[in-house]
Amino acid sequence: MPGDEILTYEEMVRLAYLFSRAGINKLRITGGEPLIRKDIVSFIKMLRKIKELKDISMTTNGTLLKDYAEELKYAGIDRINVSLNTLRRKRFKSITGLDCFEDVWAGIMKSIECGLHPVKLNVILIKGINEDEILDFARLTIKYPLVVRFIELFPTNIRTNSVTSRMVINDHVKEEITTQLGFVVPTSEVKGNGPAEYFKLRKSEGVIGFISGSSSNFCSKCNRIRVDCTGRVFPCLFSEHICDLNPIFKKAGTENNLVDYIKNVLTMKQDYSKHVRNCKNVEMSKIGG
Repeated sequence: MPGDEILTYEEMVRLAYLFSRAGINKLRITGGEPLIRKDIVSFIKMLRKIKELKDISMTTNGTLLKDYAEELKYAGIDRINVSLNTLRRKRFKSITGLDCFEDVWAGIMKSIECGLHPVKLNVILIKGINEDEILDFARLTIKYPLVVRFIELFPTNIRTNSVTSRMVINDHVKEEITTQLGFVVPTSEVKGNGPAEYFKLRKSEGVIGFISGSSSNFCSKCNRIRVDCTGRVFPCLFSEHICDLNPIFKKAGTENNLVDYIKNVLTMKQDYSKHVRNCKNVEMSKIGG
């Protein structure tokens, strides 16, 4: 993508401010991998100056996290999500192509040490790849104050459509955990307005979460909206409806006009959710996590 099509940090901050004026008070930085972006810490400091934003978080693959955790906390990140689908070094390399599981784990421990709370691990299970690690991930919550979230596989691009039949349903995950490790009890320890349901094992430091978007549709409760690096707004991942803010954003107009436009986009989100799963060519890598 040509560099001049990508929003500058200053433009991203201005957009974040306009969305905050429209009622958004939580912001997540995703990617791609945000920690490879030059001066990412400076960007976070700029966002932190928006007083309307009560919570700023980041989703990362964790490969650079051990080097950035302290800086992220100091800059104003409140919490971290790490995408991690295996706890085995060789399998990690097989899945990601990188032999850096130890770096990721060191980053997770560093984040806990720095007070980036909660640290959430996002786990997607696929039959024949990593479903044999259910108990390994669940046991992490006994020893560490981690939030381990099992997220059902859902098609976010053409490649994942081909493995949908190998999805592991969260009812099965919960049953295996309960059978092998004891009953899990519901908990409200984890703050958030997302779709996850949270539970705890007895005498555990952490929490287990389940996001069951495939077996239990939660579209009617969805309050997420995504903006990509060019200024396009995606009210729903599975709808072809896209609002391009660039023509409005770059024109000379009053701030109030821009805020009103964004409010209209937010209001229309309910209508977009009716088109869920109509889009056959969704590519998550072009939208953001």
